[in-house]
Amino acid sequence: MKLTKGFEQAACIIVLLATQDPNIPLTSLEINKRLKCSPTYLRKIIRKLVVSKLVNSVSGNNGGFTLATSAENINLLQVVEALEGPIETFSDTELISEVFKEFPFITDHGTAILKNAFAQADQLWRDSLKKKTVHQLIKEAVGDEKVSLYNWNHSAEKRDLLIRKVMNSIHGND
Repeated sequence: MKLTKGFEQAACIIVLLATQDPNIPLTSLEINKRLKCSPTYLRKIIRKLVVSKLVNSVSGNNGGFTLATSAENINLLQVVEALEGPIETFSDTELISEVFKEFPFITDHGTAILKNAFAQADQLWRDSLKKKTVHQLIKEAVGDEKVSLYNWNHSAEKRDLLIRKVMNSIHGND
């Protein structure tokens, strides 16, 4: 199974929201600038995240998007299934039964064995994805126990100053 580009974009959105100050919604304009995709496509991805209750939509002049729950409570399985739907890597198209139609008992039994093998593999994959939270992945990536929050809506100049301040604090150059 190969995940779509939409999953990677959704993962980026979730990470942006996980590192966004939770009191300040992240604007769709800023998300769109960062993802460099069409606004229509972005709405489709965010809609899936909202419907899956991973993201909240905040209306109004200062509206945008926030995480519906903390990053500690969102796992990779939730993000994958929000975009891709339930994990099922083998869908029986009945080709085996058609190719070997002279042996219906064997093909039915063989198809059941194949479905079961993939169902077990799918379950292992789901279990593995469920164990990794967004917060854990961010901590692994930044190598820090406390994940810093930003206001990604700031202009690039203000954001650069913020990033410089964070880097100086990391290196002890306050």
